[in-house]
Amino acid sequence: MNTFDVIIIGAGAAGLMCAIESSKRSRSVIILEHANKIGKKILMSGGGRCNFTNLNVTSENFISHNPHFCKSALSRYTPANFINMVKNHNIAFHEKKLGQLFCDNKSKDILNMLLSECKNNNVNIKLNCTIKSITETNKNLPYKFLVLTKTDSYQCKSLVIATGGLSIPTMGATPFGYQIAKQFGLNIHPTRAGLVPFTLHIKDKELFANLSGTSIPCTIKNKETVFTENLLFTHRGLSGPAILQISSYWTPGEEIIIDFLPSAESKLFKDNQAKIKLKKYLTGYLPKRFISTIFEQTLLEATLNKLTENQIKKITKSLHHWDIVPNGTEGYRTAEVTLGGVDCNQISSKTMEVNSITGLYFIGEVLDVTGWLGGYNFQWAWSSGWAAGQTV
Repeated sequence: MNTFDVIIIGAGAAGLMCAIESSKRSRSVIILEHANKIGKKILMSGGGRCNFTNLNVTSENFISHNPHFCKSALSRYTPANFINMVKNHNIAFHEKKLGQLFCDNKSKDILNMLLSECKNNNVNIKLNCTIKSITETNKNLPYKFLVLTKTDSYQCKSLVIATGGLSIPTMGATPFGYQIAKQFGLNIHPTRAGLVPFTLHIKDKELFANLSGTSIPCTIKNKETVFTENLLFTHRGLSGPAILQISSYWTPGEEIIIDFLPSAESKLFKDNQAKIKLKKYLTGYLPKRFISTIFEQTLLEATLNKLTENQIKKITKSLHHWDIVPNGTEGYRTAEVTLGGVDCNQISSKTMEVNSITGLYFIGEVLDVTGWLGGYNFQWAWSSGWAAGQTV
């Protein structure tokens, strides 16, 4: 029988951070990971450069049925704390936009930093580890959880579930964390794909077919929120940062409203270019392919001074108030995160421990806390992992 103070299920961002912090407190720690490689999502994130945090993290950047839950951990382990670790390991990084911090080189720099911290603090990591069962032993015993794998058995005082969500199953995502939560009687909020591209209905897909690869800055909104970012047309539908952000707030059947010229609303058709053709005029603001797609050619050939007031109103509406109802999303296959998860009302916001079960912890994406695009989900992993690591 292998005995440890702490067993962490999952060698992702949250699990590694929890292991580092708990081992600093002289706890014996082992991470059990079912995959054959550590930190796969860390390596693929940020286009291979790892958007490891954001300078502007607040609770407003997270979605949860308990919107106050994330505040404690985020306030105690901040982006500045993680940045200090990055600096201490001499990792070069930069701010790309909107407070998003990326490695200058490769995502592997962040993973190697975490692995170095684990090694320096004697954290054990076991890969290719398939867990058969987790049970709670006699509550009066010091080692109260029994974990059986295909090859070994383990006992621990504290058990941390850091298994992530369902997004990108090809990277090894499974519902295991939710299954464990249910086994111990915890409520799970329904899960769905977040930060995910939209698919379109056939008529809209055909309309935008020739725009695949075209990116346009825009403001996009629904009844819940609004984002100003780039939209990307794809051969399947709509993607890009603006779409990924709004997707986490979108419900099936709901329309989204796109403003393709948010910065030009006050001056469109108000400058003195009466004899210029509409096509030439609009391509001063937007890609030619886009203009030719959404407006008829005869209209585009008309000069501005020949347009009726009604035509100008319709053109303006098309550019500033494009209504579209997505057919759906691409689902977990391409989603960056999973919305929903373990009900945070059952978890201590300070320690990440289950209120009703001493020694059982949930951290990271498996919880019902989902961040925006731009480093927020990594910061939640660092903060929640750190918070648990101070107690386990």
